[in-house]
Amino acid sequence: MRSTADNGLKIVIVGGFGVGKTTMVRSVSEIRPLNTEETMTKAGEAVDDVDGIAGVAGKNATTVAFDFGRITLDAHNVLYLFGAPGQERFWFLWDRLFSGTLGAVVLVDTRRLADSWYAIDRLEHHGTPFVVACNDFGGPEHTPEQIRAALDLPAAVPLVFCDARSRESSKHVLISLVQHLQTAALSQTRGV
Repeated sequence: MRSTADNGLKIVIVGGFGVGKTTMVRSVSEIRPLNTEETMTKAGEAVDDVDGIAGVAGKNATTVAFDFGRITLDAHNVLYLFGAPGQERFWFLWDRLFSGTLGAVVLVDTRRLADSWYAIDRLEHHGTPFVVACNDFGGPEHTPEQIRAALDLPAAVPLVFCDARSRESSKHVLISLVQHLQTAALSQTRGV
């Protein structure tokens, strides 16, 4: 890292299976992202049963480790993005992933809000600041109040809507996280 930047800043993107974490890293990274998408096979059907999950019936690949992307902020600072696998069997990796992170994006599919509870719980447990980004899958419309109530989100946690396929939309999510981190830091320095 020394040859390219002085400061590496880490953000993680977490959420349930098939909510668009890999897509978000791909859309916003300035480098060709490292990803660990692998084709789902017949042998894995019992492990990753997509038939019973709304919105992922046609999914034919899955993340088996982490996605990794990079955004250069300036000559001295780079942002490293880590997309976590969403399947329950990989949740044990998340606690290690949160180490050293500035904050997180919890990416959600509003058709399956319950899939986001574990991510929110783990981030709260670690005291990691986060924003919730609702990825647009064209499902039923929910008001921000309905989503906040379903996720039991505190008012201080930003809730944004996005399309993870869009670079601009994904950048907006990351900017919302940075603004949230700045607000939290200012509140701490003021003793609020």
